[in-house]
Amino acid sequence: MSRELLGVPAGLPLGEAAKRIDERHVGAALVLDGERLVGILTERDVLRAVAAGRVEGTTVGDWMTHHPETIEPSDTTGQAAAIMIHGGFRHLPVLESGGAVGIVSIRDLMRHVLDDEAPRGV
Repeated sequence: MSRELLGVPAGLPLGEAAKRIDERHVGAALVLDGERLVGILTERDVLRAVAAGRVEGTTVGDWMTHHPETIEPSDTTGQAAAIMIHGGFRHLPVLESGGAVGIVSIRDLMRHVLDDEAPRGV
């Protein structure tokens, strides 16, 4: 789980959100209304907007996933993986006492599974 969260408001222009995602080298931004999680914007959402030719003049709220699935810090990696696989997504916000404390990516889960493996040739 990453605790280095990128939070953006729903009213932020989509192009600005994409720039922040790129600058932070992350695959998703949590969409917040104050401290409350209201959505998630992923690289895939930005790609859909580009493919539709609708980046200019749109906001994060136009493309985000509203009320995304979440987990709690006490949930297992298996639970996180099952939610992500069955939901067809690659990022899962982690909430504690209603506030966002982290995000789990499919990459995080693979690191956990493969922590004892080394790539070929290493």
